[in-house]
Amino acid sequence: MEKIYDVVIIGAGPAGLSAGLYASRGKMSTLILEKDKTGGQIVTTHEVANYPGSIESATGPSLIARMVEQCKEFGAEIKKDTIKEIKTEEKIKVLVGEKETYQARTIIAAPGAIPRPMGVPGEKELTGKGVSYCATCDADFFTDFEVFVIGGGDSAVEEAMYLTKFARKVTIVHRRDELRAAKSIQEKAFKNPKMEFMWDTVIEEVKGDGVVESAVFKNVKSGELTEYHADEEDGTFGIFVFVGYLPQTDLFKGLLEMDETGYLITDDNMKTKIPGVFAAGDCRVKSLRQVVTAVSDGAIAAIQAEKYIEHTFHE
Repeated sequence: MEKIYDVVIIGAGPAGLSAGLYASRGKMSTLILEKDKTGGQIVTTHEVANYPGSIESATGPSLIARMVEQCKEFGAEIKKDTIKEIKTEEKIKVLVGEKETYQARTIIAAPGAIPRPMGVPGEKELTGKGVSYCATCDADFFTDFEVFVIGGGDSAVEEAMYLTKFARKVTIVHRRDELRAAKSIQEKAFKNPKMEFMWDTVIEEVKGDGVVESAVFKNVKSGELTEYHADEEDGTFGIFVFVGYLPQTDLFKGLLEMDETGYLITDDNMKTKIPGVFAAGDCRVKSLRQVVTAVSDGAIAAIQAEKYIEHTFHE
């Protein structure tokens, strides 16, 4: 534990990797810690068409691979570990991990967010057996099958359109009577002959023995319940859930300020209420959660960390 890093970054998604790039390029000793897979949610994204400059069919994994390479080129270390506790009472902060304990002059929290489950009976038991949260990962399993997509925002509609490349029919199930997705995305969806829409509807239950075999739908206006059964020949169908995200901020409860849903509160410079602790990316209270805003947050956090070190340790 002798080494004291200038910056320890929790999370290796776009925000964490951007922070790592800016920090290491600024000649700060930089460690990026990731408990799961490098890249966060973007590695499950088939196409990154809205990231400036990515016009050569960049995928989530290909973009992340480049970011990782850049970070390492400038000397950032990337390690797998799960942080269990953070101590910020002293100038040098301590991060207690499952594998090691680390010391840092500054911390950048970039733990990201994960897909929000529907919270209905059968969902958990049948996840990976017909219930999915990632079209890119699982679309191929549903080639020529029927698929339901739960949600009405940008990601739900975009993923639904991607699924039409595989499934014979894709039905968007939305609790309102109109989509929340951007108008340009909606226009494409309404023109897609493989897509159908169930308005004012939610899923009440998912049923099946080993695989999804039926789903109970409820009309939120009439209260009417309808059970959809898999086609006899198919034996199953897909349920893809895109109803928002849960910030992965449990580690920071009682330490950093959060809103009522668990997103971390920072100022425009990514500063939290604790000097030397910053937050970046999807874990933060913000109006837009996209790769482009995550990398922006990471860059700002790293520059602010550098300024904090300059003022706190070098004066």
